[in-house]
Amino acid sequence: MNPVLAEILEIPDRAREGLRSPVDPLPLHVPYLGMGSSYFAPLAFSYLGLPIFPQLASEYVYYLARDERAPMAVLLSQSGQSSEVLWCRDLFDQYVAVSNNPASDLCTAPNVARVVAIGAGLEQYSSSKTYVNTLVALFRGFGLLPDAAVRQLTERFGQYHEQGQQLAERVLALRQQHPMHGMYVTGSGPNIGTAHEAALILSESTKLSFQGLAMAQYDHGPKETATNSLLIQILAKGATYDRTRRLSERVERAGAQVLTVEAPDDVAEPFSILHTIVPFNFMAYYMAQGMNIGETFVVGGKVTEAI
Repeated sequence: MNPVLAEILEIPDRAREGLRSPVDPLPLHVPYLGMGSSYFAPLAFSYLGLPIFPQLASEYVYYLARDERAPMAVLLSQSGQSSEVLWCRDLFDQYVAVSNNPASDLCTAPNVARVVAIGAGLEQYSSSKTYVNTLVALFRGFGLLPDAAVRQLTERFGQYHEQGQQLAERVLALRQQHPMHGMYVTGSGPNIGTAHEAALILSESTKLSFQGLAMAQYDHGPKETATNSLLIQILAKGATYDRTRRLSERVERAGAQVLTVEAPDDVAEPFSILHTIVPFNFMAYYMAQGMNIGETFVVGGKVTEAI
């Protein structure tokens, strides 16, 4: 079996494993610092109204850190080795480390208050298992129980596999019909994190430029690029559901190709983020296969070490 596909297929088992790992309450009113997927995960919870402060670790170091050390933060890194996250260690008296690698430099520094091991297992390609398991760990650390959502994810995983493959086939066919000058993935509320994560893994895997952004932000200007563009809207039953539908109809009339990834009706919007990301993992894989792209990381590696 292709090793990229094998990693994606492990998502349900690893998510259930994440439910079995103890997670103590996570601190509130503190920075949550990460890069890439490790930034998008806490961003989702910020849009659920939790009083946390997600920031890109790089920009916190370069622009937001003060001369005095702050008391506490949560630092997130799948590998525990991302340069910018490691730079943040000395900016706090203590921090909680959230990582897939408890033996990493992030998790073994003297000022680590405790480690939240997400238990996603070995991952060598785009963040699939680790993103879902990070969400599971954060749900539990904030006192929200994702058990039912993980069970539903497991039951519907085959459907998401099929949906992702169909999305890939549709987009590849559209690209053969005419060039697309813009490709967007949009979401609202907690699924803004999903939109960013989806665009990241699609870009890594296909070497095409996908842009993830809030649906409302797309409505404030980028919709003018609708003609000969691709828009993938993430939908969940919530405050912006009807607006998202209306926007899809408007830009489709203007010449955009509009696709949707919608959470099941029986999954509440907060827990939809465990579901809506999965089809994009399969979509990225099947697009890369259809385009004969052999390597995920060409310009750099999975772990970003700043130069």
